[in-house]
Amino acid sequence: MNHYKPLEILLVEDDPADVDLTQEAMESSKIKVNLHVVNNGVEAMDFLRGQGRFATAPHPDLILLDLNMPKKDGREVLAEIKADDKLKLIPVVVLTTSQAEEDILRSYDLGANCYISKPVGLIEFSRVVRSIEDFWFTVVKLPAR
Repeated sequence: MNHYKPLEILLVEDDPADVDLTQEAMESSKIKVNLHVVNNGVEAMDFLRGQGRFATAPHPDLILLDLNMPKKDGREVLAEIKADDKLKLIPVVVLTTSQAEEDILRSYDLGANCYISKPVGLIEFSRVVRSIEDFWFTVVKLPAR
């Protein structure tokens, strides 16, 4: 895949350990990926709308979204993304520690494309991140940028 443009992934995550785990898993990927990280929902929306310090941010091919974050939580971010005609087609994978049925139902109701509970261990977490990449970038047909 080296002759293709790298895929752009936006990771919306406030836990530095989970950011590190995601970066490690993606570095070992066969797929060429540019991983962009923001630490809260306000930054996520600025990134997606190309505002402020994110004026030159690329349009992501996929968003990995944590639910429980400071400033603006993932539920609010998801609702804003899916209500915005310029953003609503970007697939959003909710990747969170919550296993609460109400979070799962609400995420899908707000338009999440998939909901994954974060595994605890490094090996399991890496496997989940690689399976997300494999599914979304080799199996699924995404809209053109």
